[in-house]
Amino acid sequence: MRPGWRWLGLVLLAGCSSAPFPPGSVVAGTWGGNNAALMADDTSAHVHIACTYGNVHQSVVIDPNGQFAVTGEYNVRAYPVDAGVFHPARFTGAIIGRKMVLTVQLTDTAVTLGPVSLVFDQDPAMGPCPICIGPRARAEAAARRLMVP
Repeated sequence: MRPGWRWLGLVLLAGCSSAPFPPGSVVAGTWGGNNAALMADDTSAHVHIACTYGNVHQSVVIDPNGQFAVTGEYNVRAYPVDAGVFHPARFTGAIIGRKMVLTVQLTDTAVTLGPVSLVFDQDPAMGPCPICIGPRARAEAAARRLMVP
């Protein structure tokens, strides 16, 4: 192998090892996209797609192929009146670097939401749905309340 090719191989390997979520790691943090969000920690995850939402009650672990599949519950009729009806759901996705593709499939109906694209450490750009407010918008609303004389 020519010396230049060895250097390129080392650079590519270094780039792979610096991924924020390598295989075997737990998905965590805020992932945002257009009308979609995933907020996760080491024990659970909360998902919004448009005016719907759901929960995973376990950690989301990435397999050797950069994918995950976990079960949870999902509410597809959260707006305008949330009746609190949750369906069993399967959350599947893939992560490459700082990007995630996520799909939610209800397992008791034919409903599938997504796939949606999310970016790690990006505030979600949620539409006009009042049940979905991102961290930045929540902080701005709180600041406005503090400024009222």
